[in-house]
Amino acid sequence: MSIDRRQAIKLMAAASAAAWTPAHVALARARATEAIGQGTFAPEFFSDHEYATVRVLVDFIIPADDRSGSATDVGVPEFMDFMMIDQPRSQGWMRGGLAWLDIECRQRFDLSFLDASEAQQVEMLDAIAWPDQADDDVSHGVTFFNRFRDLTSSGFWTTEVGIADLQYMGNRVVPEWTGCPEAAERHVGVFEADD
Repeated sequence: MSIDRRQAIKLMAAASAAAWTPAHVALARARATEAIGQGTFAPEFFSDHEYATVRVLVDFIIPADDRSGSATDVGVPEFMDFMMIDQPRSQGWMRGGLAWLDIECRQRFDLSFLDASEAQQVEMLDAIAWPDQADDDVSHGVTFFNRFRDLTSSGFWTTEVGIADLQYMGNRVVPEWTGCPEAAERHVGVFEADD
């Protein structure tokens, strides 16, 4: 499917706000985990090109590091595909945003996002990843990328790997509350460094 910049922007603008409820996230996470475990996953929403683009994008957002695997390692693209099927109102911004990304890359580099070099991909994402620094002419890309980044995070941090990466300890009984440790307060700026 080929659409022009105007159609991509129209799709993104016409899409209503995403309503990611815990129930939707949990259902999509369960479906993705099951499909990955069975080795039976085939995208229902994304085209092959879109799915390949999503796989690259999510790993730019959450790459593998020394604490955990990447977003693709834990099935975030599969999670996103199920979320799009479960939330049809979100399909417009996703499809339009992916198309906008390709169109913008073609204008800048004469290549689709997937065909661009890693340095060109990073340059493109840097142009839309920082809303306060972005040029007005890429505001639609900024909106898309913010939503895409939020969905990537939801997909990653609802997995066992993501929860472990957060070092979430769950509900624990605290027999005596002595307050936040001073080192943690300094880290978040409660105390000045030279106090």
